[in-house]
Amino acid sequence: MGEQHQGFGDRLASAIGLTSPLCAGIDPSSALLGQWGLTDDAAGLATMARTVVAASAGVAAAIKPQVAFFERFGSAGYAVLEEVIALASDAGLLVVIDAKRGDIGTTMEAYGEAWLDDRSSLAADALTVTSYLGIDAMEPVFDLARASGRGLFVVVASSNPEGRALQEAKISPTMSIEQSLLADLGRRNRAEIASTQCAFGSLGAVVGATRSAGQLDLASLAGPYLVPGVGAQGATPEDVATLFAHCSPRSVLVNASRSILSAGPDEGAVRAAAESLATELTRAL
Repeated sequence: MGEQHQGFGDRLASAIGLTSPLCAGIDPSSALLGQWGLTDDAAGLATMARTVVAASAGVAAAIKPQVAFFERFGSAGYAVLEEVIALASDAGLLVVIDAKRGDIGTTMEAYGEAWLDDRSSLAADALTVTSYLGIDAMEPVFDLARASGRGLFVVVASSNPEGRALQEAKISPTMSIEQSLLADLGRRNRAEIASTQCAFGSLGAVVGATRSAGQLDLASLAGPYLVPGVGAQGATPEDVATLFAHCSPRSVLVNASRSILSAGPDEGAVRAAAESLATELTRAL
């Protein structure tokens, strides 16, 4: 890619407009593979992943493979992941890699080259990252995302309750860690918008649907949101609509994994589950 290409925020908004706000998660746990009657190995992994891609095409804006469930099978699992990325791209789906990488300097740059660089067979449309070694340490991967037309989703306010003590911790009397992260991402996105005339920046935020907005100014991001927590974790499309009521249309991508995967192994049943949730999300948002 290159700077002449449309940025990730705008590409995602277009994909949501053409399909729905749904992001179909691919989380092939041992339990789910067994539920599908598949072997707990790379062959079973491949069957489930191919089925989800086929069922999601034309229904979801994106898929989100969780890297942990692929890398547990070593190089064979990564080979399946490479195949899934290529299949999804051919099917018109954006690919958000859920790897939550986070480090400093050249290490962060190398993560970016693995997941965001055209030269890599693992290159996807966006990558999830954590910035708890300092958001300025993410600069190499921020730069690569913008230059390649790809995106990042930075964990800001996760859906799991264990993360709240850290994310809501105060770094000043008036500012929490999650507020600071969101404000920093918003500043970077607005600078990108000013320089490229895009509608949305490339830097997104992960904010769980089970969270309340609290003191977060969600409308200030000027970029996309990746929203876990719908379905098996208890949140509803209406919860998402309430939480992101003041955000721009087509800026919210809602992930669902188990609520869709549990409909398998039949591809038609998985597609029906995805279509049902996609319709609910479109109506709510």
